[in-house]
Amino acid sequence: MPHDVMPRPDPTVWFQRLTARPGGRQRLICFPHAGGSAPFFRDWGERLPGTEVHSVRYPGRGERLAEPSPTDLGELGREIAEALTPLADLPLALFGHSMGAVVALETARALEERGIRPAHLFASGSRNAPLPAPEELDTEDDADAVCERLVALGGTDAEMAADPAFRELVLPYILSDSRMFTSYAHRPGPVLRCPVTTIVGDRDEDADRRPWPELTDGGFCEHIVRGDHFYLIQEPPFALLRTALDATPIP
Repeated sequence: MPHDVMPRPDPTVWFQRLTARPGGRQRLICFPHAGGSAPFFRDWGERLPGTEVHSVRYPGRGERLAEPSPTDLGELGREIAEALTPLADLPLALFGHSMGAVVALETARALEERGIRPAHLFASGSRNAPLPAPEELDTEDDADAVCERLVALGGTDAEMAADPAFRELVLPYILSDSRMFTSYAHRPGPVLRCPVTTIVGDRDEDADRRPWPELTDGGFCEHIVRGDHFYLIQEPPFALLRTALDATPIP
């Protein structure tokens, strides 16, 4: 192999296929939240017939624990898009929750730059709103404070957050994700061509905020569902996703 040619990333490293779907119409790629990992979506493959569901394996956790955690959200999106390219033989829909919604946004942009138009982008735990001012951004990097916040958000129970193994193995990449997310500089372009749907809980006071209608020419809608920031633990939006995916034109 020439020295200036890098091997293509292995999709089996980057993605966990949750259910095999021979003859599936499309693939749904799920992006975990800050501190999340691929098994968060482990039950989704069975609930979306006709769709092959994959969950993103971020570096620095799970099977990739020995790798450095990502530090640049935009670069992470570009790396995921490169790894997704071999899976683009079927239409690709992207679902990201909280920080994952923004990673999905950067991945969608990188895919479109490669000439691959995503079928749909679902931004969960994010709402259509002006970006927060810099002084509003939470740059908390204290381990105890971050654990308290995770428990308050509903994504982690108090007993798990106090477990020494959790603090040794999981908390470091939660802190790394938090630093990466808060240092991310939102850029208004390039504008997407795919439709965007936001899904946010009616009691979610911690939702990410983006001017989503300005970020796409492909159409935008927002769904308000019951719940807080982690509404999708108790009530995953399977019916909403099935309806939207079934309506997606398949080339």
